[in-house]
Amino acid sequence: MKTIVITGGTDGIGRALARTYLDRGDTVVIVGRNAAKADERAVFVQADLSLLGETRKAVQELEARFPVIDALILCARHFRSRRYETAEDIEENFALFYLSRYLLCHGLAARLEASERPVIMNVAGPGADLSLVHWNDLEFTEDYNGVSAMFQGGKLNDLLGESYAESHPRVSYVLFHPGMTATGLSGDYDAADAAHMLSMKKFGKSVAQSIAPIVPLIDTPPTEALTAFIEGRRITLPDDKAAAARLDDLTRKYLPPAAQNHAAI
Repeated sequence: MKTIVITGGTDGIGRALARTYLDRGDTVVIVGRNAAKADERAVFVQADLSLLGETRKAVQELEARFPVIDALILCARHFRSRRYETAEDIEENFALFYLSRYLLCHGLAARLEASERPVIMNVAGPGADLSLVHWNDLEFTEDYNGVSAMFQGGKLNDLLGESYAESHPRVSYVLFHPGMTATGLSGDYDAADAAHMLSMKKFGKSVAQSIAPIVPLIDTPPTEALTAFIEGRRITLPDDKAAAARLDDLTRKYLPPAAQNHAAI
């Protein structure tokens, strides 16, 4: 029996993956805000992952309760058409889609490395161009656009995967783009973005179809430290090692000291 930790496990792809592993008898831990939406068979860890303080507390609870974590599945994100800052004064998409994943990956590294065959499944959007990264304004304080912020988040996760694979090569880090899926698509949309999301729901494939190629990668992780897939098709990531190191350095400086210390970075 495995221990599977899932963020975004109360909706869409994350929820379907949680049910898949619960049906198998695995221990599934859902990290999220709303316990009422979680499958009652799962262990629930309360946390608003857009807040670094709550993400750190979730990491601490997971460390205390689970000596071994076999899989960390990262699905949580929330689209915003308008720029929004959290109570910690950080742009929410940057905090939730990138910083929380950084803290979870690094903070739980020891628990993952205790597994015989550990895997991180980062459901994002791999393979994008480095030009999407706004190096001088990662939080989009000027000219915010929800789609641009989301695309940048996908690329930041590519770079996170690259730097993580360098420092933790025993963990199989998988970046996965599920393609257009008829799912909840959590967000706060303006009229134009809402129309686009409704179209995605109408024409997107089912959640069951989207998770079909994800499950085998979790069950039998690739032997390489870093791999990337789009709808189950393996892709080659560009060589962005220098950019990955740059982002990692920026992130270490960006996070508050407490977050840095707990993430063991």
